[in-house]
Amino acid sequence: MSIDSQQLKQQAIALGFHKVGIVSIDSASDAEQQAVERLQAWLDRDFQADMAWMANPRRQDLRQVLPSVRSIICVALNYYADVDRPKGEEYAKISRYGWGRDYHRILTKKLKAFAQWLEAQANGVEARYYADTGPIQEKFWAQQAGIGWIAKNSNVITREYGSWVFLGEVLTNLELMPDRPHTEHCGTCTRCIEACPTGAITEPFVVDANRCIAYHTIENRAEVLPTAIAPQMQGWVAGCDICQDVCPWNQRFAQPTDELAFQPYPWNVAPTLAELAEMSEEDCDRRFPASALRRIKPDMLRRNAQANLSEPPD
Repeated sequence: MSIDSQQLKQQAIALGFHKVGIVSIDSASDAEQQAVERLQAWLDRDFQADMAWMANPRRQDLRQVLPSVRSIICVALNYYADVDRPKGEEYAKISRYGWGRDYHRILTKKLKAFAQWLEAQANGVEARYYADTGPIQEKFWAQQAGIGWIAKNSNVITREYGSWVFLGEVLTNLELMPDRPHTEHCGTCTRCIEACPTGAITEPFVVDANRCIAYHTIENRAEVLPTAIAPQMQGWVAGCDICQDVCPWNQRFAQPTDELAFQPYPWNVAPTLAELAEMSEEDCDRRFPASALRRIKPDMLRRNAQANLSEPPD
């Protein structure tokens, strides 16, 4: 089975993806082994916090996900909305990824259409797609596919859109012409490391989720946030964009997305901490429809807002 890689890429772009690249599993074997070792070292330090799914053994062996896999088609979707957050400590901060419709739905719809097109090109084609939903080191594979490079804050940066991109991938049994891995372009810059108020970026390219504001606002299900985190949240209640906001690549190259679904709901840009601190489940359902923020339960939003409203300890 052979499919023209350029035709494949053109189809991905026609479906609305902004970047597409290809990895050959065999040609990336050495780099894959190094990535597996780095992941295991990260897990050995318990930097995954309560995210037990990060230790799924399939994440360290793509062939356990799809035994016949020969290539990975990686895609990126720009989600940047050129909207400024209002000034003032009374406002809650929500990460840009959650301003519009749930990115899982948007990515999955496009990936499904792409996988179906791929399977229709020849008999026996297998295509399995994921949108931040599978046991895959998607940032590593995105770099191998030439989409961008893994930055010191662990996000993937693209030359065209900065790090304001969602990633997806299609695993296939097709032998495809691979792209070259992307080179790193962070240089000596350490702005993301210096800007993190909790010191979550313990060293370049290593993030400790136990210290990460994004982890605690989205994934931490505890009734009370850790005392080392709560006073440092700077208004964040859903995710955290600090390390992305200070990145020179984002400041220079971010451009508004043409994906209308990612245009922000007005409420998501500028809710007040006081409103969120008292939000009911009914209010949450009404104000966050079809949103990735629904992963953050109402009691968690209230907890996060209340932590920001509390006076920091002396």
